[in-house]
Amino acid sequence: MYYSQDIVEKVVSSTDIVDVVGQYVHLRRSGANYFGLCPFHTEKSGSFSVSPSKQIFYCFGCGEGGDVVTFLQKYENYSFQEALKVLADRAGITLPEVSYSEQAGARARKKEVLLAINRDAATYYYRLLRLPAGKAGMDYFTGRGLSKETMTAFGLGYASGAGSDLTAYLRKKGYSDEDIMDAGVASFDEKRGIYDKFFNRVMFPIMDVTNKVIGFGGRVLGDGKPKYLNSPETLIFDKGRNLYGLSIAKKARSDYFILCEGYMDVIAMHQAGFSMALASLGTSFTEGQAAVVHRYVKLVLLAYDSDLAGVRAALRNIGILRTAGIISRVIDMRPYKDPDEFIKTLGREAFQERIDQAENSFFFELRQMEANYQMDDPASRTEFYHAIAKRLCVFDDEIERDNYIKAVADKYYIPENSLRREVASYDLISDGADRNRSRTLTGPAVVERQTDASGRYRNQSQDASVIYTNNAGITSGAAQASADRPRKADPAVAAFRKNQRLLLTWISDEPAIYPKVRRYISADDFEEGICRQAASFYFSRLDSELADALSEAAGTMDSQTVKTTPASVVRMFDTEEEQREAAALFETHILGITDEKEKAQALKDVILSMKKYGLEKMMADMASDPSMLKKATAAKKKIEQIQAADFAAEWHYGNQTEQTA
Repeated sequence: MYYSQDIVEKVVSSTDIVDVVGQYVHLRRSGANYFGLCPFHTEKSGSFSVSPSKQIFYCFGCGEGGDVVTFLQKYENYSFQEALKVLADRAGITLPEVSYSEQAGARARKKEVLLAINRDAATYYYRLLRLPAGKAGMDYFTGRGLSKETMTAFGLGYASGAGSDLTAYLRKKGYSDEDIMDAGVASFDEKRGIYDKFFNRVMFPIMDVTNKVIGFGGRVLGDGKPKYLNSPETLIFDKGRNLYGLSIAKKARSDYFILCEGYMDVIAMHQAGFSMALASLGTSFTEGQAAVVHRYVKLVLLAYDSDLAGVRAALRNIGILRTAGIISRVIDMRPYKDPDEFIKTLGREAFQERIDQAENSFFFELRQMEANYQMDDPASRTEFYHAIAKRLCVFDDEIERDNYIKAVADKYYIPENSLRREVASYDLISDGADRNRSRTLTGPAVVERQTDASGRYRNQSQDASVIYTNNAGITSGAAQASADRPRKADPAVAAFRKNQRLLLTWISDEPAIYPKVRRYISADDFEEGICRQAASFYFSRLDSELADALSEAAGTMDSQTVKTTPASVVRMFDTEEEQREAAALFETHILGITDEKEKAQALKDVILSMKKYGLEKMMADMASDPSMLKKATAAKKKIEQIQAADFAAEWHYGNQTEQTA
């Protein structure tokens, strides 16, 4: 689905990012921006910034950033089209009809019909549960201790199936038999024709992350088989990539999810206040579901039944989660079977204690392995220790493996050096055969910051002694890690990168300086990649606006008249990672400089530093590329012009429309 850049700009420019983000985050004004606690990671100090003038958000703690569309995509897990539609509806803008290929158009229309059928079916089941005909279903849910509020929150319903009542209802609403069957709520055989798929069952609507009903799970009342029946896979329902309760769990903004076995476990936990609970959809947990979970959290607590089947499922899913880069722990439910039974018996506080005491998943695996050995027999115990050494090979990261070797040696009283040699030998001779080919689990990058006594970044170049940081006085973690890799970079490279971010931010804060800056700096002076692409797009848009301003007798170029914002630059990039990097380019601010002459001198220092760095790079490349000589000569001449210029005398901030060379 594609919308023109013009319509995207119209929707975004009609939207106040502060109003939208403020619906999700408590914001307080500080200077020109608004700050609050980041909704994308846990923090105690507000490092999440929203700029109304730039129409972007940025977190100086975790590095998330982008425009208002990006925010909704990230927070609500919307697609770009879904986020734009929400904002367009909010602004009262009608999006144009999107042109599809014939095949794509037919598929899109089919999906809309199937979603409508599932929505109407969910409404039918919901209403039936609350009628006399649904008494059996209501008795079941109330007998399980569910409140009316909980039943409403999860849209619970009842399917009698008598006379294929749902099918008759959907036919009256105008749906074709083919579409009703394709939606998964009806089946067909030659004897009965089309009939309701769900009969005498309490119904659990399954919703995607945007709260659209995509399928159903039904539990039979009585001794019928199967006990649980789920919708078949359809055009809108992929069991391997959806999770029950995710549409609610993601709103909990917790650091972790609790993965349960069944629908009732999830509902009971939500009712008890554990709204981060979710479950797979009547099938084994899949790699696709793990990938979905990884979008939201990096830690999952397993709350599976304490019986043998539950233990086996936990062991299987630990490996799937590890492969997806997710850390897992196991909640011990013993002596109770499942979370529902545990909470009903001991209460919420006791379950919270079990959450706090959740067992490291690797030690859970070892504890299950230990049951297969006779620990009072030296030979059997030795076999167990060998098995531990093999199992330790799942950790590819050296630091992580080393930590586990130390912990295991301490826990099982194994000489650490012996265990370390054993692990190394298995790692060498197994050729990876015994490894779970998991992704290395790593934490956030450690950034070596160079700051002054106040904790502010100091420009490391000889020419630019400007002190700068973000406008909340917070040093950036993820942004610096992204921009300054490798961590032990040449100080000159680090200073150059900081200067180019400073310059872009400065221009976005004070567009009046752009006509002056463009005399000496072009997009080619920026580092290749995201930064140069952003500068090229930004400068070309500003050039166009500058030309318009100069064509008017009283034309000006300032923060009130310039239409091009950093948000428009962010939107030119496709991926979330690129948008984060682009947003970070506009979030560095000068501190403590109010005098116009000092500002002019600081800008001269920054520009001169960038040009000198570029010249040094040209000189280094000259040996392999003789054509660099001409470019280097021109760059040297430009540097001499900058050095000779008296910026303090020439750069008057009020003269925005001066013709530039």
